[in-house]
Amino acid sequence: MARAESGIQNTTQARVDSWTWAVRLFKTRSAAAEACRGGHVRVNGAPAKPAQPVRPGDEVRIRASGIERIVIVERIVAKRVGAPIAAQCLIDRSPPPPPREIVASMPRRDRGAGRPTKRERRETDRLMGRDES
Repeated sequence: MARAESGIQNTTQARVDSWTWAVRLFKTRSAAAEACRGGHVRVNGAPAKPAQPVRPGDEVRIRASGIERIVIVERIVAKRVGAPIAAQCLIDRSPPPPPREIVASMPRRDRGAGRPTKRERRETDRLMGRDES
């Protein structure tokens, strides 16, 4: 067996935190477990605990950094593998990210500027199209 594929198991299930880390959806396994405990990982629509098993065909939804990733489990991986092998272990069904124009046009306040004044809030509402008049 080639060294690159040594992490692929012939078992039918793996822990959700271990699998999401192994296919490079999280940088560390502890980050994957923390996301599970925080309710940011769902398996087949139900919130997942770190030890919940995943099987081929399961849908895993991850919400991290304000981005939702939707992946389908193709193959079970025991240990962290390289990016080309990790790509073979899942089917990515995530929605495309919003265009840069929309992200860049969102008004942002300077850090430490405090709460907006009533005037600034009205201007922001007018800009966002939430004008009451």
